[in-house]
Amino acid sequence: MVEKRIQPLARDAMAYVLAGGRGSRLKELTDRRAKPAVYFGGKSRIIDFALSNALNSGIRRIGVATQYKAHSLIRHMQRGWNFLRPERNESFDILPASQRVSETQWYEGTADAVYQNIDIIEDYGVEYMVILAGDHVYKMDYEWMLQQHVDSGADVTIGVLEVPRMEAVGFGVMHVDKADRIIDFVEKPANPPSIPDKPDFALASMGIYVFHTKFLIDALRRDAADPNSSKDFGKDIIPYIVKNGKAVAHRFGQSCVRSDFEHEPYWRDVGTIEAYWQANIDLTAIVPELDIYDKSWPIWTYAEILPPAKFVHDDEDRRGSATSSVVAGDCIISGATLHKSLLFTGVRANSYSKLEGAVVLPSVKVGRRAQLKNVVIDHGVVIPEGLVVGEDPELDAKRFRRTESGICLITQPMIDKLDL
Repeated sequence: MVEKRIQPLARDAMAYVLAGGRGSRLKELTDRRAKPAVYFGGKSRIIDFALSNALNSGIRRIGVATQYKAHSLIRHMQRGWNFLRPERNESFDILPASQRVSETQWYEGTADAVYQNIDIIEDYGVEYMVILAGDHVYKMDYEWMLQQHVDSGADVTIGVLEVPRMEAVGFGVMHVDKADRIIDFVEKPANPPSIPDKPDFALASMGIYVFHTKFLIDALRRDAADPNSSKDFGKDIIPYIVKNGKAVAHRFGQSCVRSDFEHEPYWRDVGTIEAYWQANIDLTAIVPELDIYDKSWPIWTYAEILPPAKFVHDDEDRRGSATSSVVAGDCIISGATLHKSLLFTGVRANSYSKLEGAVVLPSVKVGRRAQLKNVVIDHGVVIPEGLVVGEDPELDAKRFRRTESGICLITQPMIDKLDL
C-alpha cells in the first residue's frame, strides 16, 4: 500500500451523509425514528459510524441530509456532534428536507438530497465530496479512497465490498476490468458479474462515492434537468458516469480500519431485525469481529453523564450477574441473570428475571421473573412481571414481531395489547 500524502486530501473534502431513509425492514424499530438514528452497540447510533469515520479520516466539514421522522436523529446530532467549530475551519450542517428548491418538493432521491443543497456546498469551496450512507456499521479511513480517486483520474470512485458472487443479488454490483475500472453497473442482478481475479466473488456497492466537487455539481444539475430521472445516485448518476465517463472501484479492504484483534474487514447493513440483533449480539463475543474498544479509531457519539452499571443481590436464586454480555452505564441488574446480552443505558432488570440473547435498548424496565430469550426490546418498554418470550414460537408470533429464525422484536404498543 502506498504511503499517505504529507498534506491529506481529507482537509480539502466535505463528507455528505445521506440519512433520510426510514429503513422499513427494521419494522417497528423505525416507527418513531429514521434508520440512522437506531441505537447500536450499547451507547451509539448507527449514523455515528459514518460520522466517526469522516472525523477520524481528517474530514472537518460534514453535512447530514435528513428527511424521514428526523427529530430523534437531529436531537442526537445536536447533542453529540456540536464540537466542530467554524473558527477552526470546521463545520457540521444538519440539512433537513425544507423545500429550499420548490415549495412542493421534498428530497425526491439520494441525488436530489445533495442537489437541493448545492449552494451550501459551493460556499465551503472544498475540492472533494465524499458521499456516504448513514445506515451502515463499519470502520474506514476515507483518506485512502480520496487518494485513489486523485491518482486514478476518476470522475467518480465507488466503495465496494468483495462478497460471494451469489450473495450479491441484493446489491448494486460493479462489473470491473483488471484495473478496477467499472465497465458496467447492475442493480440487484440475478447472475452477478464476477471479479476478474476472483471468479467466485462479486463487487457490491457500499453506497460510498468520491467526486471532485465541480464534477459532482455539474452532474447533479444535468440530472436535475432530466425529467425522466429518478434523482438517485445508484439508479441515475452512477450509471451515466459509467457509460460516459470514468468510474473506478475502491475495494473496502484497502481502507478498512482494523485493530490487532480484527482479522477480516467488517461491514454490516443492519437493515433487518435479524441482522440488527446479530450484529449487536456479536459484540458480546470474547473477541468480536468489530472492535469498538479501539482507542485509535473511536466511535464518537453523544456521551451522557451517567452513573456506572450496578449488580446487586447475592442469594442462590437471586444473584445480579452477567456472562458474555455488554452492559452500559446507569444499568441496575438487581437479582437478574444475563447471558450473551447487550444492554443500553438505563436498563433495570429486576429479581429472578433471566435474559439470554437480549438486545435491550435504553430505559427498559424488566419485571420480576420475566424470561426473555433472543429478543430486541425497544426504547422505554416496560416488561411485565413473569412474561416469557422465546419458548413458545406460536404464542410469540401472535404477540410480537417474530422473525423466521425466532428473534422477537418487542415494543410498548405490543406489550399494551397483551391480555395478562
